[in-house]
Formats: sequence, structure tokens, C-alpha cells
Amino acid sequence: MVTPPRTQPAAERAVRVLRAVPVPAALIVLVALSGVVLGRVYADPLLTRLMAGAALGSVLVGVAARRLPSWLVAPLSVAAMAGWTLLSLRLAAAHAALPGGLGEVTADAARNAIPRLLTAMIPVEPAPDTVLVPVVAAWLTGLTAAEVALRAGRVLLGYLPPALLYAGALYVVGPNADPAIGPTVVFAAVAAAGLATPGRRDGPAPDPVAGLTPAVRAAVRLRLVAASAAGLTVVVALAALLAPVVAAQVDERPVDPRRYVEPPRVESLDENPLIRISGWALNPDQRLLDVRTVAGAGDGGAPRIRLAVLSDYDGVTWRVGATYRNAGRILPATEPAPNAATDEVRQEITVGDLTGRLLPAVPTPREVNGARVAYDPATGTLIRPEGLVPGLRYEVSSVRERPDVNLLPTANVPAGDEVARVLRVPDGAPEPLRRLATQLAESNGAPYARADAIATFLAEHYRVTADAPSGHAYPNLAFFLFGPRNGGGQRGTSEQFAAAFAVLGRLAGLPTRVVVGFGPDGDGPVRAADAYAWPEVLFDGVGWVPFDPMPRPDSEPRPVEEDFRPQPEDPPPSEVPAPTEEPSATPPAAAPAPGRNEGGLGTPALVGGGVGGLVLLVGAVLAALVAMRRRLTRSRLAVGDPGERVAGAWRELTDALRLAGHPVGPDLAAAEVAERARRTLAEARAARPGEGAAIGDPDGAAVDELAGLLNQAGFAPGSVTPEQADRAARLSAGFADALRAARSRWRQVLWTIHPGPLRWRR
Repeated sequence: MVTPPRTQPAAERAVRVLRAVPVPAALIVLVALSGVVLGRVYADPLLTRLMAGAALGSVLVGVAARRLPSWLVAPLSVAAMAGWTLLSLRLAAAHAALPGGLGEVTADAARNAIPRLLTAMIPVEPAPDTVLVPVVAAWLTGLTAAEVALRAGRVLLGYLPPALLYAGALYVVGPNADPAIGPTVVFAAVAAAGLATPGRRDGPAPDPVAGLTPAVRAAVRLRLVAASAAGLTVVVALAALLAPVVAAQVDERPVDPRRYVEPPRVESLDENPLIRISGWALNPDQRLLDVRTVAGAGDGGAPRIRLAVLSDYDGVTWRVGATYRNAGRILPATEPAPNAATDEVRQEITVGDLTGRLLPAVPTPREVNGARVAYDPATGTLIRPEGLVPGLRYEVSSVRERPDVNLLPTANVPAGDEVARVLRVPDGAPEPLRRLATQLAESNGAPYARADAIATFLAEHYRVTADAPSGHAYPNLAFFLFGPRNGGGQRGTSEQFAAAFAVLGRLAGLPTRVVVGFGPDGDGPVRAADAYAWPEVLFDGVGWVPFDPMPRPDSEPRPVEEDFRPQPEDPPPSEVPAPTEEPSATPPAAAPAPGRNEGGLGTPALVGGGVGGLVLLVGAVLAALVAMRRRLTRSRLAVGDPGERVAGAWRELTDALRLAGHPVGPDLAAAEVAERARRTLAEARAARPGEGAAIGDPDGAAVDELAGLLNQAGFAPGSVTPEQADRAARLSAGFADALRAARSRWRQVLWTIHPGPLRWRR
């Protein structure tokens, strides 16, 4: 008798172990694949790792406790789940840099896990409240699957919990990620492999046909093969029939469960912070924030801090109209304008007396540390759902864009459904507003020229006062623009200036919005006096460009021209024509004979006096025109800051072209106007050779130099020196004199007294 080798029991144990591995391994992989699918909408792979750990731990606890009574397995597994969950929350809190102890973080996550998970912004940052539910669900799924598949031996039924978890992950992701084709194929392959692998058996498998006669045994086996083939055929047929239907459903856009959950909302004060401008203006020393720049903002100066972007207007109020989504530290990146220069600005902000939920930040924020935030990607507005409290300190990293101003004169504005929100003009706009917008748009064809004309009109004709009442509804704007100056009209805070610009811009076909924020001089306290509102216009290829319709400090507003005043619907009584008198039945008395003096002046004296009076009147009118023209030229070339004087010199040049019969349109760039000016002067001299040769002869370089000074004044405000302004005045005067000298004597006289420059809109 041969003794079996001692290694045979060890080999049998190894075979049994190998047979016991496939099903638990398949369960671990199936549960972990749910973490892979769900992790596609997370900003970091931490969630996938935590769910894989939960799958591994739950199944291994089930395998280790297989010999224990079934009633004892669940308490042991739940205790292990509690430990892994606490470790996961601690890792997530450290990853998200959340303040507070583990107990505080755990309590907050338990209260808000489900709503925050479904309202979180995509990509979701792994935080305690966004990982709690997936980790617990993965552990409970692994526990249930292990008990059914391993203890009860129902492998196929044990696959049901992982399949439900996988389907739930697909539903939560919804349309926010690409179809999970790869993980789904792996899920099906692993499930099939687990079913195909022989399971663990404590002994040899009994032969179901043992003891039968060979003929009966062959017949039974043939029937088993036929049944298997029939079953396989049915499965293949069903797959062929149902595949097109399933594929069509896959092509449909999945349902997003986030639409059933209401995101965080704000109060009216945060929905329309524009109404806070007047209150801040009355308390200029109120300390709202403290700002410290950690990095960036070197070349661009102190950046504007944005509080909110208001895109919706209903004729009564401007509103943010945002849909806030809970976000982590990392916010979704937005592509800057193609030609915009960008730099990173990192600031540390401490809240003082600022209240509400809106969180100030330099646009456009990319990362926020120290505060839990919700974010609206459409407007770039941040809120803190819990509200602001004094002493709150947070750090914001933003990407500041500086558009290419050289593209603005020729840039167009977008149109269509994508920008309908910032183009919509609600019903009920007063007719004077519409007429004013139309007149400003007719005089300026290009979009940037239209926007600049609106800003210039507001800056030149209206006054800033801190005690102006709040309000930006249609009636408020109409009173601000056209109300009597001695009755409180034509003055306001930045609220009225920004709102009026935005409404007039939309009436002129420009996509506009209003921004509320702060303009600090640098690091340090940000006070209420630094709060103001400004309008922005959207240009193709450039992005949102801010405009400044506020008047310059210490400037005196000019009266609103009569052309921009609302005309009365009915003519005043003095203009109503007098009724025609009925002819009298009594004939009029006979007129005295010519030359007879009936106690008055004779006819020659009357005629002479009338002619003399007419000559004096015409002379007075002509002298007044000459004086007004000279005063206009003097105010353009000698009054104001250097930039305004350069702009006045340019208006003198364009008026000279118009007087010469060659007007230029507002859609032309400065270089194009200079080219036309050179050509006009050359043609005038060619028509009258020798005329104007003794007068300062500006060449093409001089006109180009004036165009360059204009561009410098427009695109780099404050950079023009007084010497450059004097140079611009000499260049424009030389050009006008040369162009006038090339005309006939009569036209030179008419040039001097022509009233056109006094009434042409500028």
C-alpha cells in the first residue's frame, strides 16, 4: 500500500482557496466600479479610492465572518463600516481644508449629505458631505452581496445589490459626464467571470445521472445540452431584438436628478444688491472688508472686487438671477476671451460690516479656501450659504482678464438665444428713453462707438450726489435723465448711472449687464465709499468690457441739449395758429396816398430804418456765430484735462472735414479718418494750386500723429501729457487752416460763420 504524499492536503487547500477567491473578488470589483462611475463627476479620485476601500472592507468582513452565526455578521460589519466612514470623513475634510473637529464635520455631513450631493457643482469636490452617502452605500452593498452570494450560495442573486448601486451611480451622474461604456463592459465581464468560475465545494460534486443505465444517462445528458442550447438561443434572440431599443434609449439625454432638488437661494437684498449703493454712499466710512493681496495684481494695479453680476431686468429692478450650486475649493474653469491677457490674483479677505450672503472676490474666482461657497458659473457670483459674519477670513485665487482694447473699435456684439438674457428690454420703456437711445445709436454706427457715446453722454450731462434716492425702475431712470435739475433730476449715484447705461445700451442693441462691487486703492480696509456699480458690454472675441459713465471729479455737467429733451405731444398755446378772421361787411378805410404824412414817419424813413435794422441784425448774428465758433474751439483745445483736449482737437479735425464737404462716419477708426483727411487736403490743393501754401502745411505724418494721440487718450486714459495736448491743438489748427485756405474767398468766409459745428452732435 502506497502512502499518499504529505503535500496533497496542502494542495487541496490551495485549490479550495483558489475556488473561493473568484466570487468575492468579483463582488469587490463590481462595487468598486460604482465608485469609478460616480467619480467621473468629482474633481479628484479620492471618492473612487474611498468607495473601493469600502467594497474591499465589506466583502472581506463577510468572508472572514462566514463561519460565524448570521446574526453576528451585521453588527461586526456595521462597526467596521463606522470606522472606515470616520476615516473617510477625516481624509475628505483634510483634502477640502475644512475647519473644525471631526465631530463637527461628521454632524454637518450627516445633516446635509444628500441635498449637498445633489446640488453640488460639477465637478464635485470630495468633501465630507459629498463622500458620506457613496461610502456608506458602497459598504452596505458589499455586506449584502457577500451574505447572499457567499453564505447563501446564490451568486446571481448576490449580484443584484452591486447592480442596483451601479445603476444608482449612473442616475446620479446623469448627463454630466460621457457615457460609461468602459466601466459597463468591465462590469458585465466580471459578473460573467464570477458566474462561470466553479464555486467552492467541500467535497466532490455529485453526478446527477449517476446510477442510471447508459442509455438513460445519454438521453438525460442530450436533453440538458438541448435545453442549454435553447436557452442560449432565446438569450441571443432577445439581445438582438432589444439591442436597438436599448441603444435608442442610450442616445437620449439622461435625466438629471439635480433638477428635482432646489439649490441654495438668497434674499432680496442679495438678489438685488444695487439698492445698497445709496445706503453705502450715505455712510462712506463704514468698514466693510479688509483686503490683503498675497500674489499678483502688480502690473494691473489694484483690481476691482466684484460682489454680484446683475443680468436680469424687468423694468423695476435689476437682479442677479443666479442658480447657485454648492462648490468645493476648486471652481469650474472658464475659458478667457481669445485675445485677453490674464494674470492670477490671490487675495486674503476678512469680512467686516458687510452683511448678506454674497461673497466678494476679484473676477473670475478659481479657488476659495476658508469658506464653504456656492457658485453660479453663468455670472461668476459667489455666495456663502450660511451668510457672512464679522471676522470671516477666506482666501480667493482669481484669474483676472484684461481685454485687448485695440480690437474694440471694430468688434461686433453677439446676438441670438445665447445672449437673449442680456439683450432683453422689458415692455413699458418710456418713449423719451427710446428716442434718446435711437439718437445716440444713429450718430454712432459701430457697437463700441455706441457704447462710448452713451457713457460720454451720461458723464458730460449728469451729476453724482451721495444723497440721491435709490431706485432704477423705468420712472426713476426717466426722472434721472430728463427731470428738472432744480427739482432733483439729472443727478444720482452710480446706481442710476450704471442702470441708465445698461438700459440705453440694450435699447441700442448692445448686450449689457450691471456689476456691483468695490474699487479699493490697494490693500487695507475697503469702506462703503469704495462701493459702486458699473456697466459692462459683451463684444465678440473680446468678452465683457467695463465702461465708466461716471463724470470726472470736480467737473461741471453741461445742460442736456434740446435734441435730447422729450418733445411735448401737443404744441404749446403760443404755437397754435390763430383762427382766420371772417371778412367784415364794412369795407376798410381808404389808405392814405403815397408820400403823405399823416402824423407819422414817411415811407422812405420806414424803409431806410427797416433795412438798417436788418443789416444790424444780420451783422449781430454773424458776429455771434464767429464768437461762438471761437469759444467752441477754445473750449475744445484749452479746457479740460489733456485727454479731453486731444479729443477736442480731433473733433476740430472732423468738423473741418465736414465743412469741406467730406464728412466721416463714426464707424471709421482713427487711422482711417487720418487717411481720408490726407486725401481730402491733397484733392483740395490739386483743385486750387498755390492756395494755402504759405500756411502751416501739415503732412501725412502730422495727421497720423494726431490719430495716435487720440488712440492713446482713448485706450490709455491719464497717459496723455499737457505737452502732447498742446501738440494736438497745433496739429488740428494747422490742418483746419490749410484746408480752409485751399478754398475760394467766399467759401473761406462761409467757413468762419458756418453754424454747423455748434449743432453737430459730438
